[in-house]
Amino acid sequence: METKLWAIGLILIATIIGAFGPIFFKKASNNFRMSIKSLLTNYSLMIGVVLYGVSTVLFVPALRGGDLSVLYPFVAIGYIWVCLLSVKFLNEKMSLLKWAGIIAIIVGVSFIGLGS
Repeated sequence: METKLWAIGLILIATIIGAFGPIFFKKASNNFRMSIKSLLTNYSLMIGVVLYGVSTVLFVPALRGGDLSVLYPFVAIGYIWVCLLSVKFLNEKMSLLKWAGIIAIIVGVSFIGLGS
């Protein structure tokens, strides 16, 4: 099956949406308590779960547009988004090793895409 461009685009949108999930989880961890009331009132936690859910739901129709072996490796791009978003929203620092990891992800996903 030939992978459609719209499917790749939808996967990329899903990875961006899904990358905001861990950002909200990190914010939720500041107020995390193991009680039902605390969990239900931790809005950052709820937003993170919803964003992960939306991302996952977007993957389903995208997978109809191509091979799983081509589309699923794009999930790794979510790691790139998380790194960049954590710098922007959580004031985290990027080391040279982290940048090398991002380059490795881009090269790896490119090889898989080109190999199909």
